[in-house]
Amino acid sequence: MTGEEAQTNGHRIGVYVCHCGTNIAGVVDVEHVSEWAKDALGDRGVVVGKDYKFMCSDLGQELIQKDIEREGLDRVVVAACSPHLHEKTFRNATERGGLNPYLCEMASIREQVSWVHTNKAIATEKAKAMISGAVERVKEHESLEPFRVPIEEATLIVGGGIAGIQSALEIANAGHPVYLVEREPSIGGHMAQFDKTFPTLDCSACILTPRMSEVGVHPNIELLTWSEVEKVEGYVGNFAVTIRKKASYVINEDCTGCGICWQKCPKKVIDDKFEVGLGYRKAIYTPFEQAVPKYPVIDHDNCTYFEKGSCKACEKFCPTEAINFEDEDEVITVNVGNIVLATGYDLFDARRIPQYGYGRLANVFTSLEFERMTNAAGPTDGDIVLRDGVTAPKSVGIVHCVGSRDRNFNNYCSSICCMQSLKFAHLVHERTGAEVFNFYIDIRTPAKEYDEFYQRVLDEGTRFVRGRVAEVTDAARLPGEEGKLIVQVEDTLAGQQRRIPVDMVILSAALEPRTDAYETAKKFGIACSANGWFTEKHPKLDPVATMTEGVFIAGCSTGPKDIPATVSQGSAAAARILSYIEMGELALEPVRATVIAEQCSGCRICNDLCPFNAISYDAETELSEINIALCQGCGTCVAACPAGAITGTGFSNEQVLAQIEGLLMLNVEPQPVAEPA
Repeated sequence: MTGEEAQTNGHRIGVYVCHCGTNIAGVVDVEHVSEWAKDALGDRGVVVGKDYKFMCSDLGQELIQKDIEREGLDRVVVAACSPHLHEKTFRNATERGGLNPYLCEMASIREQVSWVHTNKAIATEKAKAMISGAVERVKEHESLEPFRVPIEEATLIVGGGIAGIQSALEIANAGHPVYLVEREPSIGGHMAQFDKTFPTLDCSACILTPRMSEVGVHPNIELLTWSEVEKVEGYVGNFAVTIRKKASYVINEDCTGCGICWQKCPKKVIDDKFEVGLGYRKAIYTPFEQAVPKYPVIDHDNCTYFEKGSCKACEKFCPTEAINFEDEDEVITVNVGNIVLATGYDLFDARRIPQYGYGRLANVFTSLEFERMTNAAGPTDGDIVLRDGVTAPKSVGIVHCVGSRDRNFNNYCSSICCMQSLKFAHLVHERTGAEVFNFYIDIRTPAKEYDEFYQRVLDEGTRFVRGRVAEVTDAARLPGEEGKLIVQVEDTLAGQQRRIPVDMVILSAALEPRTDAYETAKKFGIACSANGWFTEKHPKLDPVATMTEGVFIAGCSTGPKDIPATVSQGSAAAARILSYIEMGELALEPVRATVIAEQCSGCRICNDLCPFNAISYDAETELSEINIALCQGCGTCVAACPAGAITGTGFSNEQVLAQIEGLLMLNVEPQPVAEPA
C-alpha cells in the first residue's frame, strides 16, 4: 500500500523493531518482522517499518525523530524491551520529533517473547501478533499532558536509625525543614547497640554518636522521638501526616538530662529493648548514655506511681521540677511534600528453631545479645562471659544463617550474617583467647575489604566447619562432653557427622521485616514483598522510590543490608527528594482513573479496593471521587466497578479491545503458508 493510501486510513504509523543486540534478534527474525509490519499492516495505517540493532541508542532515537518529521507520522510503535525500562526514552524521542509523547506505544518483545521462547518460528509469529496489537491500540491513543503539583518544602522521615539519620542530615544540610519521627525514646536504631563494625572494626558509637548529636541540635530538624505516625493523607507534594507524641511525663524544656531522676528511681525493670534482656533499666530512663535527645521518659506500665499511686521519687528529687505526672499524649499534624520510610528490621526469634536450644539452654546467645555483651557500655562492661556473668568461655561455636536461607523460615540470605559472625570470632579471640568454631553454609564476603577480613580471621586460628547445624544440645554422650553444649553438624567438606563440645553458642539470627510492616505499608499507600519487605519501584533502576509518588524507602526496611549500603540508600532517598524540592513542582503521569459521574451509583466498592487510598466518597453528591494526584493508574477500580463507571486514561475499553483484536490478528488478512521445499 502506498503512503497516500495509508494516509486515507486516518493515521500514519511508524513501527520500529529493536534487535537489542542478540537479546531479541537471537530468537526473533527481526528483519522479517519489520518488513511484515509495513506490508501486512499497511492498510491499518503503518507507513514505516524499520529495525535497528539498538533502538534505545541516540542513533535509534534519531531514526524515530527524523521519520516523524519526514514521513509525517502521527503514531509510533516501538517493539523492544519492557516499557518499565525504556517507555520514557521513546516517549521523549517521540516528543522531540514533534508528537505528543503519549502517542507512542511499546510492545515488549524481549521479556514477553524472546526471553520466554526458544522456537524461532513461534517467537517470530508471536512478535508479529504483539506488534499488531500495539498498532491497533496506538490508534486509540489521545494526546495527554502531565499535570503538575507544587512540592511542600518540608520532609517527613520515619525511623531514627542510621538510614533515617543520614536522610535527615542530607536534606536539612541543604537548608530544608525535616520532621524525624522515632518510636523509641532515642534515635540511633540497631547501630547504637553494636560495639564494633566490620570490616574496619570502628567503634559503632564513635561514628554514630556525632551524627546523632548533629541531628539533635540541627536548626532544620524537628526531632519527634517517643512518637508514631497515626494517619497519612494527601499526595506527593502535599501530605498531611498525623503524629501521636506519647506522654513522656517529663517537661523537656525544663529537663537538663542530669540523670538524678533515674538514679533515685527505686523500680528496676528488665530492659528487653536496648539491652535485649541482658540488663536492667529504671522505670524512668534513657535507653543509653549517648541517647539523643537526652531527656528521659517514664515507662507508664512499670512506674510504681501509675501502678499503686505512690512513690514519685523522680518528682521529689528533680532539681528543675521537670516531672509532670499529668502529661498526656499529644496529637499533631504536619504538612510535608515527601516521606522517607526507614523503619529498619526485627531480629529473627531464635526460639522458633527449638533444636538450637535458645531460651532453653542458658549459654546459647543471639547475635544481638552478643553485641550488647561485647559493648563497653553494655551489661557486662564488654566482658565475654557465660550466663553466670563471671565465667569466660574457653570454646565458642558461632552458627551462621539461623532463620536465613531456610525454606522453613526465610528463603533469603540476610546479607550481614557471614561478616557479623567473622567479627564475633575476632572479638572472642581478642578478648578471651578461646577456641572458636564457625559453622557456615557458604562464606559470603562480597564487599570492599570483606574477604580480606575473612582471611584475617582465618589467620587468627578460627576453625570453619562447612555444614548446617542440626542441633545444639547439652546431652553428653562422649568423654569430654559433660557440662558442655554439643553442636551436632554434618561436616560436608570432611563428609562426616561431628559432635563439637563448646562452652558458648552464638546464633547469627536472620534479619526480618518489622512485625508491623504490612500495617505501615498500608498506612503510607505502598506495598510489601512476599517476604514482608517494602517494595521498591524497580529493584535495580529505582531502588529507593515506591509506586506511590513522594514516598521513598531506605535501609533495612527494603531488605537486609549492611551499614554502608544502608547509609547509601539514606543519601539516595534524600537526593531524590532534594531534586523534587528544587523543582518546586512535579509533573505527574496523566495515566489516571476517572469516575463517570452519570454512571456512578455510590456503591463504594472501589473505595476499599484502591491500594493507594486515592478514592473517597463524597456524602453530599453520593458519588465516589478519585484524587488524581494519589492515583497510580493501576486499574483495580476500573475492573471492580460493577456499573462500569470508572475509566482509566490510557487504558480505555476502546484501547484494550482494539489491542485484543490486534493480538488475535483479526485485523490482518491471512498470509499464504509456504509449501515445504
